[in-house]
Amino acid sequence: MTLIKLFQEKKNRQSYCWIMRQAGRYLPEYKKLRAKYPSFLDLCLNPTAAAEVTLQPLKRFDLDAAIIFSDILIVPYALGQDLAFIEGQGPVLDRIEVPSDIQRLVANYDRFTPTCEALTRVKSSLPQSINLIGFAGAPWTVACYMLEGKSSKAFDRAKAFAFRYPEAFSELLDLITKTTIAYLKKQVEAGAQVLQIFESWGEAVPDCLVESVVYKPTQEILQSLKASFPHVPILGFPRGLGEKTQDYQQRTGVDGVSLDARLSLEWVKKTFKENVVLQGGIDPQVLVVGGDLLKREVERYRALERQGPYIFNLGHGIVPETPIEHVVDFIKYIKGS
Repeated sequence: MTLIKLFQEKKNRQSYCWIMRQAGRYLPEYKKLRAKYPSFLDLCLNPTAAAEVTLQPLKRFDLDAAIIFSDILIVPYALGQDLAFIEGQGPVLDRIEVPSDIQRLVANYDRFTPTCEALTRVKSSLPQSINLIGFAGAPWTVACYMLEGKSSKAFDRAKAFAFRYPEAFSELLDLITKTTIAYLKKQVEAGAQVLQIFESWGEAVPDCLVESVVYKPTQEILQSLKASFPHVPILGFPRGLGEKTQDYQQRTGVDGVSLDARLSLEWVKKTFKENVVLQGGIDPQVLVVGGDLLKREVERYRALERQGPYIFNLGHGIVPETPIEHVVDFIKYIKGS
């Protein structure tokens, strides 16, 4: 039984597991391959290398899905925004400062081609029992990076722009939304069987903007994707939305919700009693520490598996310092092997 069957039947017939950022810096084979490329972006945009990185964790671990190796900032890159990844600093973009800067953004869908080629390569290498996940950043999260020009804890520049120039901000969100729809459709056509939308900076959304900048654009993406590909399950990761997580699921129509590590497990159990696929929630640092703590957390989250359709995962991406043997233990505790 595959992840897609879980979405279709809404019943756990076995324990499922994949890990956000499962292809990456905690693996020595990734570090070795990364050293051959001048930048992280060069690695992402090489279809052969991106496919190899995607498959690396599948060669080590008994995972139920592969997620394509890429980055949520491929959409700004496709819109013509200068993008670089600086070691020790993260992404750096030629930020949007005033409304007129938006006019210079023009979508070039050819820039999606490397990721789509990597998806096709991976799909041809996977057994039928393992599903391939494609993804994109949610419009609010992508806009935050484009307006801030880098990562941030609060994204104050992005929020100030949204408040100061509401019409221009709406125009930017609309452009990102349309480009994201095109990107995700191309991913499905290239082989993606499940999609995930990362609202990585939901915690930075002002309460008065949640409806217009989170729910509405994501709903538009869902409606367009479902019209073209009704069979493709779509997960949403509303990181930092807290108790708005249920509203997010209901208003956007996502088939499943990736749980933030800060959400109370008791709240989740009480709130999501309907047949919504849930995923994740376990703090990445639990995987770093391992041992009895990891085993206890797996058992705690098994309550969600007993209650309804659930996929074991973390509440955010796996971190570089994670010991590989702890990942082995994680899967062993989940699957009992």
